[in-house]
This record gives sequence, structure tokens and C-alpha cells, in this order.
Amino acid sequence: MLTVKEYMKLPYNYIVKPITDQSGAYYYATVLELDGCQSTGETFEEAYNSLLEAMEGWIETKLDNNYPIPEPVSPEQFSGKFIVRLPKSLHYKLTLEAEREGVSLNQYALYKLSR
Repeated sequence: MLTVKEYMKLPYNYIVKPITDQSGAYYYATVLELDGCQSTGETFEEAYNSLLEAMEGWIETKLDNNYPIPEPVSPEQFSGKFIVRLPKSLHYKLTLEAEREGVSLNQYALYKLSR
């Protein structure tokens, strides 16, 4: 089992993004793999540093209670292929739209998913 410090050195995926809502403008930060590990700050740096503190506490709590801690995710772990079952009517509609655009169904589905 790894220690908190060892987990903190792993290449987790941090997301820090600017938010503007009814409470004002701030930065929201989260760790992709650690559900519920999040923080905010008035600046990017403040949100990031606050997230690191939150992450340390999150990991420590999980270790203290013998809960598993997810490992970091990397793009190399994925093949780029997945199978989706569709209703026949949606398959038909997407096929027609792809033909109208002059592209394959795979290319059209990729386009629709990336929007």
C-alpha cells in the first residue's frame, strides 16, 4: 500500500477551469480520478494549491478507512475503440446524415461525439 506522499507524486489528471456564475468569477479545480476531490480559488494558482491540500486530505481519509484509491488514468490505457448499441431508428438516422455529409458512419459519429 502506498503512502499519502507516494500517491501525491502519481500523475493524476488535474482540471482547473474558470467559472463565472451568480456568485462571481473564480476557478474550480478537481482531480479526474478522485471522485469528490475538489476545490476553488480566486486565481488559477490558488485553486490548484487548494486542490493539492484537498487531495492530500482525500487520500488520507481513504487510507485511514481502508477504501481503495483509484490509480491515475493515462491515454495509453485506451484502444480508441468502443461499441455502442443503438436503436434501429437512430442508426438509420445517423447513416442518412453521414451519407448526406459524404463521410463514413464512423467519421460522422466521431464528429457528433466531439462536439
